[in-house]
Amino acid sequence: MGFVPEIIGAGVALASAAGLCTYGVVADESQMFGRTLVAPPEPGQLALTFDDGPNPAATPRLLETLAKRGARATFFLIGDYVLREPALTREIAAAGHSVGNHTMHHLWLPRHPSATIRAELLACNAAIEQTLGAPATLFRAPHGAKRPAAMRIAQELGMQTVQWNLMVGDWKNRSAEDILQRLRNGIAANQRRGRGTNAVLHDGSQFEPRADRTATVDAVAMLLDALPSETRFVTPPQWHE
Repeated sequence: MGFVPEIIGAGVALASAAGLCTYGVVADESQMFGRTLVAPPEPGQLALTFDDGPNPAATPRLLETLAKRGARATFFLIGDYVLREPALTREIAAAGHSVGNHTMHHLWLPRHPSATIRAELLACNAAIEQTLGAPATLFRAPHGAKRPAAMRIAQELGMQTVQWNLMVGDWKNRSAEDILQRLRNGIAANQRRGRGTNAVLHDGSQFEPRADRTATVDAVAMLLDALPSETRFVTPPQWHE
């Protein structure tokens, strides 16, 4: 029975390796499979990023809210929605915000082969280039599930992968006050770590092109009113430079 410990040991090693790979795929700040942009050691900097748009039911008011404070943000857009809302996509870019690739159909990339991942990124970039005249240089995987193949393909297509260090779950039917408190707590926690904040929020939804994101927009408005005047709004391209 001397082989039993060896089998158990092998099983533990496999489980550990699987757990490590899972961490590398889904952990917000993991650099295991390659460099991602998260946030620099600049506690006064705040990057507001918005996923799953453009959304005609929420994005226009969000743009107005950001403009009132002169805040620049980054919008990771679903390619299919870009084709549905080209004018709104152009409005985002015209306001000075960065636009990123969030795939064509918001697939869970770890379930798909490299050929499908490449097709998703290419199609989304084609939609963005058709609308704005240039492809995206930033990529965020749906759900942040940064499979190594996705990061490699993004790099081959000239895009840097962007993650985050603050997620508040604003898609979970939370109130604006709850979202606001989570944002403030997360920003304070990052500042204590000596880091800037890269907050991921949602102006759209993978399930509904006109999703109700009123609570998110209200929370952002309240946050901008409450932040110190010296807060520096940045976008990931600035960190990349």
